[in-house]
Formats: sequence, C-alpha cells, structure tokens
Amino acid sequence: MGSEDEPQQGFSKMVNPGKATILALGKAFPHQLVMQEFLVDGYFKNTNCDDPDLRKKLTRLCKTTTVKTRYVVMSEEILKQYPELVVEGLPTVKQRLDICNDAVTEMAVEASRACIKKWGRPISELTHLVYVSSSEARLPGGDLYLAKGLGLSPDTQRVMLYFMGCSGGAAGLRVAKDIAENNPGSRILLATSETTIIGFKPPSADRPYDLVGAALFGDGAGAMIIGSDPALSIETPLFELHTAIQNFLPDTEKTIDGKLTEEGISFKLARELPQIIEDNVESFCEKLMGTVGLTDKDYNKMFWAVHPGGPAILNRIEKRLDLFPEKLSASRRALMDYGNASSNTIVYVLEYMMEESLKKKEESEWGLILAFGPGVTFEGILARNLTV
Repeated sequence: MGSEDEPQQGFSKMVNPGKATILALGKAFPHQLVMQEFLVDGYFKNTNCDDPDLRKKLTRLCKTTTVKTRYVVMSEEILKQYPELVVEGLPTVKQRLDICNDAVTEMAVEASRACIKKWGRPISELTHLVYVSSSEARLPGGDLYLAKGLGLSPDTQRVMLYFMGCSGGAAGLRVAKDIAENNPGSRILLATSETTIIGFKPPSADRPYDLVGAALFGDGAGAMIIGSDPALSIETPLFELHTAIQNFLPDTEKTIDGKLTEEGISFKLARELPQIIEDNVESFCEKLMGTVGLTDKDYNKMFWAVHPGGPAILNRIEKRLDLFPEKLSASRRALMDYGNASSNTIVYVLEYMMEESLKKKEESEWGLILAFGPGVTFEGILARNLTV
C-alpha cells in the first residue's frame, strides 16, 4: 500500500462560528497500478477466458469509461493463492472477505495517517471516527480495526456506514458535519476504504454488466478530518460545510442492485441510471442552493465536486445544468487517474479541485459536493471553499 503526501495550502476566508469545516485530506492506494490499455489482455489471461465477443466489448468499454489508470488490490500472487476466485459458481465469499478485510484496514490506516500528518495536531485529539466501506463484512467492524491500527483512544466514539456504495463518502461527510456541529470542540476522522476483490468475477456472456465494473472501478482509501471553530494558529480550514441533505428517489431501488452471495458481491447498474440522475439533479441542487439565495444563474459561478460515477453521469449533469466544461474537470481527472473508487473518490475530487482553484486563482467561493448511490440516493453538501 502507499499514501501520497502533498502540501496543504492555507486559507484566506473567514470561518463562520459553529460551522463544520474540512481541516485535512488524505489518501492511500494499493501498490498494484493498472494501465487501462493493458487491462483487457491481463484480465482475460488471469481468468482463462478466450471469448472474442466479450474481449471486444471490454475493449470498447475501457475506451468509453475515460479511465487511464487505476490502483487495485488484486494481483497475480492473490490469484495463485486463491485460484478458485476465477472459477465460475464456486462459493468464495470467505476467501474474498479474508483478503478484503485486511486490505481495506491497511489502506484506511495509511490514508488516515497521511491526513493526520497534514492536520498537524496530535492523534490523541481525535474524538470521533466515521468509517465507510462497501468492501467488507465482519463483527466487530472495520471501524474498530482502524481505531486499533491508528492507536486511537478507547474513548473515541465510532460510527460505521456499510454498503452505501458511491454515495458513502458524501454520506460520511454529512454525518461528520452533524457530529462536529453538535459536539463543540470535537475532531472527527472520516475514513473510507474500498476494494473490488469482493465483486471480482471472470467474464461471462450471462453477466455483461460485470464488464462495466471491470472497466470502471478502482481501489483505494480516503480520509478527512472535520471540526468546527478551528484553531487557526495550528489548523488549516479548507472547506466550510454549510448545509447537507440526502434524498432517495422512490421506486428506483433496483436501479443500482447489489447482493452479497456465496460468490461475493454481485451487482447490476441499470442503463437508465444516468438519465435518472439527469432528471433529478437540478431540483436537488436548488434545495441546497436556495438556503443561501443562490439560483440556476449562479451555476457557473460555483465550484462542483461531483462523484464521477462514470462519464455518462458527468456528461448528463454538465448538459442539464449547462455547466462550463472546466466545472467538472476535477471529477473527470479523478475518474481518469483512479477510476470510480466508490466512496473514496470524493476525496480525490476535492484534492484536484483545490489544486486547480489555486492554479487558476479561482474565485468560486460557494459550491456543491454531490454523490449518487443505491436507492437511488442523492447526497449533497453546500460548501464554501476557504482556500481561494
């Protein structure tokens, strides 16, 4: 596993008393880097599949996803140790969970340490932990193993969010915001960690939708520290979290459909998902923006940190809201460099967005953090960028 350290920039705007702020970001990845141009050959070789039609389909999907690189836990060493993972129909959930449980903890510990280092305060001053994953299942949960791995105090109050999919990172941020604003002086570590091994399967003509996952999803971990009323002499507030909401769309629960079976997680993404998001994103954004008097005329004056579920979703949002192309550039960069890493990806988007705003001297103070997950569930946070 490996973490990435970048310097954390200072703030320039006043922080509103009592409002939660993001104080640091961190990320970590497994060592295995997959170049998209070599994925098809490797995937079909490792799964002993020689179906030319499926190969053509995956080759096409690898181009349309716009992903260039991804990090993954899966390796040839793992497949040698667990050859049953590429055999159709075998009960392998125990083996998958043995691999996943250890991997997500290791990545979460590394991302959290990188985040705490940027934060600059002692780890003993963390009061709460919010842990998010859709890649493990155990009792006690990954929150306890992360707390143990970091050496957190036994007094640390923990919350665990399981199987929230791509909206998990934004959901965790919403929960952390509520904790920070209702517990003065608290400092919350939010950690997300995901691996695709839980759903890795050989290609099959009976499951063409699995090829989308093979072409799109990546592994990794993310971390944030959240707190209100930052100590400005030692803490660097990056974003102020003004308003957070969650909505689910009735009768869309089968649109993102996943089940934990004897063979691991199996899931289906309905073709109409991008259209459903396009049809509902504007009214959802209006709910958030209306709390401070912003309207659709302000779309291109704001920043947009959108979870990149895939290029079709980003394209539909850009079209519906008539956004300038550069408004979703951080989301597109995260997708290109890391794939859709589920709950982690919003951390990567925020880092890229900060980097771009500093380079361009971006003046977008207000913006939206958006993610979409099973339900179909919309997560959104109206935020202020304090670094510009």
